[in-house]
Amino acid sequence: MELTFAAATDVGRQRTHNEDNFLIDKKLRLFMVADGMGGHAAGEVASSIAVHEIRDAVYENRDLIERYRVDDPAVQPLEILQVLEHAIQAACSTVYNRAQAEPDKRGMGTTASVLLIAGAPDHLRGFIAHVGDSRVYLARQGQSHLLTEDHSLMNELVRRGKLKRDQIDNSPYKQFKNAVTRAVGVYASVEVDTFDFDILPGDQLLLCSDGLYAYFEDDKLPGLLTAGDVKDAPRKLIDLANDGGGHDNITGVVIRIGEVAPAADAGTRSPSGDVSLKLEVLKGMQMFRYLSYRELVRVMNIAESVEIQPDAEIFHEGQPGDAMYVVMTGAVRLTKADATIAELGKGQHFGEMSLVDRSQRSLTATATAAPGALCRLAMVKRKDFYDIIRKEPELAVKLLWSFVQVLGTRLRKTTSDLSDALHGDKHGVDSTSENLFQD
Repeated sequence: MELTFAAATDVGRQRTHNEDNFLIDKKLRLFMVADGMGGHAAGEVASSIAVHEIRDAVYENRDLIERYRVDDPAVQPLEILQVLEHAIQAACSTVYNRAQAEPDKRGMGTTASVLLIAGAPDHLRGFIAHVGDSRVYLARQGQSHLLTEDHSLMNELVRRGKLKRDQIDNSPYKQFKNAVTRAVGVYASVEVDTFDFDILPGDQLLLCSDGLYAYFEDDKLPGLLTAGDVKDAPRKLIDLANDGGGHDNITGVVIRIGEVAPAADAGTRSPSGDVSLKLEVLKGMQMFRYLSYRELVRVMNIAESVEIQPDAEIFHEGQPGDAMYVVMTGAVRLTKADATIAELGKGQHFGEMSLVDRSQRSLTATATAAPGALCRLAMVKRKDFYDIIRKEPELAVKLLWSFVQVLGTRLRKTTSDLSDALHGDKHGVDSTSENLFQD
């Protein structure tokens, strides 16, 4: 996948100097936007220090990044995220120490939104490290997705239900609209958000300061990023912001991911195709319907793709369970004592009770598919599921609430079936009761 990119920055219409900085390192495939704060040009100093310190820290780990590119199994995505996190921490310490040494720069700081693109040419992955209220957007298949969360007072009030987004301009908190809750360099260290995701052919990415995103609607972003030559895209976005008032410095970095040439073997499954299919299937599931796109990607990251031969067992009744499965292609037959309980197709899941307890499987699951085809499943292991629950409280609430709803729906259906079965034969009762827990 070929990368093309461009960047631009502008002082805007209401400021006298530009405290934004950006950086593009073509060889590292590293992209950054930093929006400084502090007054007396201290913000410009902070953002400049940050982008260069982060770049140098990432460069020192280029061997690790190269090993990831050649698919070294010893290098995991978490290690790349740690490189970016440590790079921001190094920048934070440097900015803070500079401010302590120069009284006129006390309290200076900066946002930092960092994107590293790494991996093999046909299977690229994006790694994000983020502090502050600059943003990283992904435009994919005509839709816009915000991949970072603002560390701002306004966003915190919205998250806590104290304020709605459309009320910000008329609220008593309006004067604090630009206040951030995290920044690089204000203190000696800072909490860094990290996130990784698969990059697909045709993706468009935007890193920008708040002086830019305040002037476009998210649903219009895909059209803005795809129009014309990539080298003109940042300047057009800046013109849009200035035409809207240009209240702040304006910076944008645009990255386009080219399409991949068709494989010589049309039957070869591409990594990007696997990612697209997995996202499509997970997005359609009731269990994940409340998740944002970023949260859905986090779940997808722990969902392992498994290929099963036709008529092969996935698990057997009585075995201990440690994973939930989702059908991506093919079908799965659930049986008990050779009696078919259910046939599951694309998007349906089974074994979900294994996510919440260590009970034995109550059914046998067998793959079914056309001759010569494979049944492909997405597998979510209990350990990985618990890791998300522990690390992502908001995501955990959504997942557990959906999980309860799924079980509640099945319980109501089974209760109805049992009631009907009281007027039928015993076999009907057995079948419906087993269908309640498809694990």
